[in-house]
Amino acid sequence: MSLDLKSIFRIENNLDDKGKNFLDIITSVLERSNLPGFDYLEFKQSMDALEKMNMDKATAIKSAYATASTVGLTKEKLLKTASHYLEILSKEKSEFEDAMQNQIKVKVEGKRVEVENLRAMINNYKKEIEKLENQILKSQETIDTSDKSIQLEEDKIAKTKISFETIYKSIHEIIRKDMDNFSQYL
Repeated sequence: MSLDLKSIFRIENNLDDKGKNFLDIITSVLERSNLPGFDYLEFKQSMDALEKMNMDKATAIKSAYATASTVGLTKEKLLKTASHYLEILSKEKSEFEDAMQNQIKVKVEGKRVEVENLRAMINNYKKEIEKLENQILKSQETIDTSDKSIQLEEDKIAKTKISFETIYKSIHEIIRKDMDNFSQYL
């Protein structure tokens, strides 16, 4: 008898694609772990078939057990094999959780670290920009002060030149007049 675990667990309705995928994975693991002989899974399939014939759960369990006991199934074996499948499910859950933790490390924690690094870089860049802006302000102040200083120095030099030229012309004129006088009177 072929097992159709998806139908006997009756959880396929209203599943999204991920849910359907997980149902496929888990039922495949259970099928691969199916113990030889008539055990919980075959009992569950028999019980499910009886319930589909509108038999109440208690009657379906008793009827399936009456039939299964003819092939050697005992209550102890039924409970032991059901526990076996619970262990298989528990291992699958543990593997899933390990995989999830790995995904969290890779996709979430890795991204968080990247974001924190980028935030730190941005803060460093902001500090560098602030430092450069301060240097620009100081340089601009020096330029502004220098422009005023340059203008003052240029004005001083121009006044000095005018003063020199005035004195020069005066003395030059005096000496020229003296030379003219010497030539005339001597």
